[in-house]
Amino acid sequence: MKKTSYLVVMMMLMLALAACGQDKNAGNNTNGAEVNQGAGEETPAEVILKVGASPVPHAKILEVVQPILKEQGVNLEIIEFNDYVQPNTQLYEKQIDANFFQHTPYLDQFNKDKGYDLVNVAGVHIEPFGAYSKKVKKAEELKEGATVVIPNDPSNGGRALALMAANGLITLKEGVGVNGTVADITENPKKLDIKEVEAATLPRVLDEVDLALINTNYALEADLVPTTDALFIEGSDSPYVNILVSRPDNKDSDAMKKLAEALRSPEVKKFIEDTYKGAIIAAF
Repeated sequence: MKKTSYLVVMMMLMLALAACGQDKNAGNNTNGAEVNQGAGEETPAEVILKVGASPVPHAKILEVVQPILKEQGVNLEIIEFNDYVQPNTQLYEKQIDANFFQHTPYLDQFNKDKGYDLVNVAGVHIEPFGAYSKKVKKAEELKEGATVVIPNDPSNGGRALALMAANGLITLKEGVGVNGTVADITENPKKLDIKEVEAATLPRVLDEVDLALINTNYALEADLVPTTDALFIEGSDSPYVNILVSRPDNKDSDAMKKLAEALRSPEVKKFIEDTYKGAIIAAF
């Protein structure tokens, strides 16, 4: 009897321990989800989305959508860049998930040059390109041989030349449009000395030259006000819409869709209108 009772007790103890082990494992097997104990439902874990951006206005616009995305389970991390190369390089190398700093012509040229396949997710705003000077008040006041600097990347360089041509400073070969290069200049009445400079450095050399064609994001960083400081500027019909860019493998993810929707929200449109007062124009 004693031996039988001992065996029964041991078997009951082993069954109790096994049940405890199963309960413990069941509590830990959440597969990256947070369990709502009260309702018995699972809530998806927060997704981290790393987005590279130029400080102004792109990072500022992203800051507007951070709380919107937070409510939707997306933790938006903004990584600021001061050049036009690293945001695409790091995106392609999967160091970041998306970027927001460029327009489609620049992306197309970058993909072509590097063999990348980065993709346009959504258009957000237009930054009218402008010409600035600390030495003259009007383009007509430029003297013969004056030094003019433009961006050295093909898409923005062509854009600058097209804007100069539209304002009578030069004439380009017929049909080249915004794809023109310095070699496509057919007439240069004032014999302007046109130099190509990295876009980010243009505001820093403004004191040293007679005219600088500057991207609006860099102009804003340098405390220039495009609507008042530019000698001449693109109109609101500019085709250079700044876009959210990602990779083919994540462009259709839920987090990316939420970001694209937030960037084209009424909150962002109001922020652009109230903050930049025409220097930047919403494209939606």
